[in-house]
Amino acid sequence: MKRLITKKLVPGMILSDNVYSYNNNQLVLPKGTVLDTQAITKLSFYSVLNVLVEDPPEEMLSPEDNSYSYAARLRQTKEFQEFKEDFENCASKFKVGIEVLVNDKENFDLDTIMEPIYALVQKSRSSSNLFDMIHNLRTYDDATYVHCVSVAMICNILGQWLKMSEEDTMTLTEAGLLHDIGKLLIPNEIITKPTDLTQDEYSVVQTHPSQGYMILTDLNVSDHVKNAALMHHERCDGSGYPAHLKGPQIDFYAKCVSIADVYDAMTSARVYRDPLCPFIAIEMFESEGLQKYDTNAIMTFLQNIVNTYLLNEVRLNDGREGEIIFINRDHLSRPTIRIGSEYLDLSLYPDLHIEEII
Repeated sequence: MKRLITKKLVPGMILSDNVYSYNNNQLVLPKGTVLDTQAITKLSFYSVLNVLVEDPPEEMLSPEDNSYSYAARLRQTKEFQEFKEDFENCASKFKVGIEVLVNDKENFDLDTIMEPIYALVQKSRSSSNLFDMIHNLRTYDDATYVHCVSVAMICNILGQWLKMSEEDTMTLTEAGLLHDIGKLLIPNEIITKPTDLTQDEYSVVQTHPSQGYMILTDLNVSDHVKNAALMHHERCDGSGYPAHLKGPQIDFYAKCVSIADVYDAMTSARVYRDPLCPFIAIEMFESEGLQKYDTNAIMTFLQNIVNTYLLNEVRLNDGREGEIIFINRDHLSRPTIRIGSEYLDLSLYPDLHIEEII
C-alpha cells in the first residue's frame, strides 16, 4: 500500500481502503475502486487530500503522452502562448501584492493586482476562449497564486452570466482572487507534502478560511470579499466548513466563488494528465452538487458552460467521435451527439459519457 495525495493519482490505480468525506463521514469511494478520471474528480470534489492505493507500477507515475489531443494542439498556438505570458504576469503581480498585504498591510494596493486581470479578461475573445486557455495552463510551483488568478477570471465570467452590474462583477472578481489568501499562512511543508497528511495536518489546512478572513478584516475591501475568504468551503446543505453554514447563512458572493473554486480544481491541468474534460466536471456537479450550491448560480454557470461547447467535436468513452448538436436541459452533461448519420442522446445511455473535446 502507498498513500498518495489526490493530485498525484493516476487512472488505473486501485484504492486499498474506503474513502470517506471529512465533514460527515460519508462514503465517497469504496475499497477496490479502480480509479478513472471521474473517480479522481470525485475525490477532488469532496476535498479528499490523500488516499491509500495499492502499490502502483512505476509507469503509472509518468505523464501520459497526449501529443495529439485538443489540449496539446491549443498549447502550440501563438494565442495561447500570449495568454500564458499575460497570465503568468498576473500571477507574479498577485504574488508580490499579497506578500505586501501579509507583511505591510498599509501599503497594499488592490488595484495594482486587479488591473492585469481585467486586461486579460477583456483581451480574450469570448468566455469559451478564456475557459479553454485557463484549462490548459500547466501546473506551477506557486499553485495557490495561479489558482486564485484562475478563480478570479472564472468569477468575472460568472458575474457577467448572472447579469451582475459592472461594480458587483468587479467585487466578485476580487472575491475570487482573494478567496484562498489564508492558505499562504499554512506551513508550506503541509500544503506541498506529497504523502501521509495526518488528521492534525488536515485540520490545520481547514483553518485557511478563518485565517484568510482575519487577514482581510481591517482591509478596505467589500464585506463580500471578506466573507468569500471565510465561507468558500461552506455548502448550502451544511456539509461544508468551517462553520457548517446552510444556504441562507452563506454570502451569495461566497457561493459563487465556491463554484469557481471547485470547477477550476477539477478542470485544471495536473502533472499526470491534461485538463479533465469540462463535461466530466459538469456531470459531477449535476449528480452530487446541486444540493450543495446556490441553485441560480450553479444552473447559470452550468448552462452557459455547456453552451460554449455546442457544435464542438468530442470523443466518447467508447472511442466514437461526433459533434455536439443539442444540449439536453435536464441533463446538461449528456447532450445529443451526431456520429455520422446517427444521433445519440447520451441521456439515454448511462454507460456513455464525453471523455474529450477534440
